[in-house]
Amino acid sequence: MTNMTINSNGQLMDMSTPQVMGILNVTPDSFYSGSRKQTGREIAERANQIISEGGTMIDVGAFSTRPGAPQVTEAEEMERLRHGLAIVRREQPQAVVSVDTFRPDVARMAVEEYGVAIINDVSEGNVNGAFGGTSGANAPSEQLGADGYPAMFRMMGRLQVPYILMSVRPTVEEMLMAFSKEVQQLRDLGVKDIILDPGFGFGKTLEQNYRLLSQLNRLQVMGLPLLVGVSRKSMVFRLVGGDPTTALNGTTALHVLALERGASILRVHDVREAVECVKIVQQTLSE
Repeated sequence: MTNMTINSNGQLMDMSTPQVMGILNVTPDSFYSGSRKQTGREIAERANQIISEGGTMIDVGAFSTRPGAPQVTEAEEMERLRHGLAIVRREQPQAVVSVDTFRPDVARMAVEEYGVAIINDVSEGNVNGAFGGTSGANAPSEQLGADGYPAMFRMMGRLQVPYILMSVRPTVEEMLMAFSKEVQQLRDLGVKDIILDPGFGFGKTLEQNYRLLSQLNRLQVMGLPLLVGVSRKSMVFRLVGGDPTTALNGTTALHVLALERGASILRVHDVREAVECVKIVQQTLSE
């Protein structure tokens, strides 16, 4: 386990004990129906549930990244987030809130208007152009600036909050090469707190997902906290059968393996079960 800390709104969070991040999707179409919360009452109940069950972070998302999901406009994403964040802040004003977005202006709105503590970017700075626009030498200026830095990286340098950098690379070797470059770019821009997410289910086959999990400890060479998001994903039920609604047991097994290999944060739908995993694995590792 890493013994590093991240600065969350002026409070240091110790990563030596793994944290549990509860998912709160203010969308109508997330891949797991149980995570979709749209009414004010649903959002309030979910925010309170995450904290009451032992979660230490609430990750709010307003754009579904499931395969085939329609891409909502930036305006719609902001409207959904404003609705959800206002309720989360009212119900849990002391909670560490993360926003799941790949759009720089959405990140800015969330931090500046609602004091969001962490930005969770599933696009790796939109390096492959999968989230609108293109990338590389021909990327539009709103995605990649003249300085060669992705727009989200530049925004994170401005906002100065912890940033979750998720990889869309299929192998640990490619991931480490990309992470090394991207972390240096973020450092150049003044970003101090970086969390790495290997991106299970993004740009990877079933076999690559499991190979990545088996080699997860290799990412510790970066010296940064690792977030693992495998909760109820297809890598579970494509292997053992079923669907997202039946994937809790498999998810729990993957959480144990991830914790043993150095995960600092578990991003989950089922908070109580993940908190129990952390306690059991921590006790085992301390013996």
